[in-house]
Amino acid sequence: MGYLKTGQFISLDGVIEAPETWHFPYFDDEMGAAVGALMDNDALLLGRRTYDGFAEHWPKADANDPMTGRMNSARKYVVSNTLTEAGWENTTVINGDQAVAELTKLKADTRLGITGSATLTRWLLEQNLLDELHLLVHPIVVGHGQKLFADGTTVPLKLLSSTTFGSGVVHLVYTNAPAK
Repeated sequence: MGYLKTGQFISLDGVIEAPETWHFPYFDDEMGAAVGALMDNDALLLGRRTYDGFAEHWPKADANDPMTGRMNSARKYVVSNTLTEAGWENTTVINGDQAVAELTKLKADTRLGITGSATLTRWLLEQNLLDELHLLVHPIVVGHGQKLFADGTTVPLKLLSSTTFGSGVVHLVYTNAPAK
């Protein structure tokens, strides 16, 4: 059985942008294990902007880094209304118009993990396609940057689990909940 899940580094004020500027002081073995578990999937699902950044970085990254080999050899799917071809190896483009049907079929027997891709994550929640939303909530207020959810957004969620790490980061796992 497959699934579709995502993990997001997020500040207390909801910021997910540029975690490399605020996340690393909180990274420890507990978080490493959680992130590693989130990466144990059959394929990677990406939104267009995240795909562009990854496709630019990973093919040129240090070949001796095990993550480079893992990212380049992984099966990848990118959801886009504008991308027609994918230049990064092992990548399939899913056209936005057909995305719901294709992702529903794909997740029936493929374990899909999303990295970054906030716009895609929001859309998947709205379409009730996301099985698990993992939020790694950092004990910091960033004060600026893109948030996971825009002002005015309402997405009912059901808490599946919560774990507090020694660093103060809280790992919350949610799924869609029926609207009330």
